[in-house]
Amino acid sequence: MASSSVTARRYFDALAHRDVEAAVACWAPGGRDRLIGQRELLAPDEVRGYFNELFAAFPDFRFELLDTTTQRERCSVRWRATATFAGPGRFEGFAPNGGRLAIEGCDVLEVVEDRIVANTGFLDTAEVARQLGLLPPTGSPAQSGLTALVNARTLTRRWVYGTEEPEAIAAGVWRLRGGGPARHMNVYLLEDEGGVTVYDSGPRTMAPAIRAAAVRFGGIRRVVLGHADCDHRGGAADLGAPVLCHPLERSAARQASPFRDYWNLGLLTPRVRPVHRRLPARWDGGPVEVAGAVEEGDEVAGFRVLHLPGHAPGLVALHREEDGVALVSDLLCTVNPETGLRTAGRVPHPAFNLDTEGAREAIRRLAGLGPRVVWAGHGRPVAGDDVPLQLQRAASAAV
Repeated sequence: MASSSVTARRYFDALAHRDVEAAVACWAPGGRDRLIGQRELLAPDEVRGYFNELFAAFPDFRFELLDTTTQRERCSVRWRATATFAGPGRFEGFAPNGGRLAIEGCDVLEVVEDRIVANTGFLDTAEVARQLGLLPPTGSPAQSGLTALVNARTLTRRWVYGTEEPEAIAAGVWRLRGGGPARHMNVYLLEDEGGVTVYDSGPRTMAPAIRAAAVRFGGIRRVVLGHADCDHRGGAADLGAPVLCHPLERSAARQASPFRDYWNLGLLTPRVRPVHRRLPARWDGGPVEVAGAVEEGDEVAGFRVLHLPGHAPGLVALHREEDGVALVSDLLCTVNPETGLRTAGRVPHPAFNLDTEGAREAIRRLAGLGPRVVWAGHGRPVAGDDVPLQLQRAASAAV
């Protein structure tokens, strides 16, 4: 039986002579040709079609085999190719433009009984695009312009979605703001054994920014939902990490609807009521599979879990006694949902509460623990020398 290198050399010799049928004959039926970053082809028909199209676009295509490395049934082939995009055929939909191509690549072939059963091809497709004039040359003014355009698009998306750089707010704790130009939504990253725990996940549009920020700190280990309202579970499904919540929030986290069954939008002013009927669908990322529970007294990344029902049945806050930092989701509100304006801390709007009086008692319970700074799910923190007093006022404030 011929070695894999013999079959590989026969295959590339056929391609060098643009003999498509001889090249296809080297393949076992059903073999898969994976061209990384391009496509996957099934032998024989799709392999035949690909090379017929390639040679119709580049009639002088030449392969030069540089070296091979063989280990049992696998043979790695490093090659060089030159070609002119002369046509008459098109390449990836582009009309022939006379561009010249000189590239190197590598294919890793798997051979069984003298036939190729699989191949993985590696090629710098961006360099191909540059040489053919489909992308501007490296270092050219056109590339600088393209870079500026892409950066402007990135900054525009950040403005539209309202995401910012993560902000360090305490030892091992970062806040990520988002949710639109006003940036009223807060997501927290907590240093946790080589990665981060994400506390609340904001609306779905924040998920890419959360993932990117978390990579800097080792990646996401888990997501803990302060509660399962749509603007707090919204990004969770796209974060690729286990999601935990209080048992009383599990059904809401897993439901299809972005609305909680106890919400009463009729308590909002008529002017803003239509807005709040539309926003949940925009914020929500859909049902979340819950991997586990967090309950009163549990430890999460150095914080103690507090079960503080009222706004939601299973709302959980995180409190770190050593420095008095509290992360409280929607335990209290520092943004007026009817005006969008910042406000002093107060109980959340009754339109969105399970039990407004229970929410007041939950705020008072937190005040009794003597926190030194309280970060909510929206807006600015409650901070200063009299945080417990501010919380007592928030619990008693009119809504």
